[in-house]
Amino acid sequence: MAKSKSIMLGLFTGGVISAAVTLLNAPKSGKETRADIKAQIDDVRDSIENVKENGKELSEQLIKTSKEGALLIKELSLDVKNSIESWKNTIEPHQKQIQLYLAQIEERLKELEDQTQT
Repeated sequence: MAKSKSIMLGLFTGGVISAAVTLLNAPKSGKETRADIKAQIDDVRDSIENVKENGKELSEQLIKTSKEGALLIKELSLDVKNSIESWKNTIEPHQKQIQLYLAQIEERLKELEDQTQT
């Protein structure tokens, strides 16, 4: 605990001393330096505000896109389901007819076997 307090005290002291030395050796007057710092702070605030606005817009766009995507997936799922049902309904009558043809072919093959054996 004492070690971290001394590190913090050292960092704070070093920061204060370096700030004082910088201000004393600055090529501009205090008034000009304060004006520059204020202008830089205003620029940073503007940049942060722009980032916030862009973040909000991005968030809104993501929400909108995810809702649209969910709707599209739901519609696609319904379309696929309807297509499968339609396909089943189209195939079913033909399937019965094919089974009937296969049964007839089997019957004729049996008849041919019987004829060839006698």
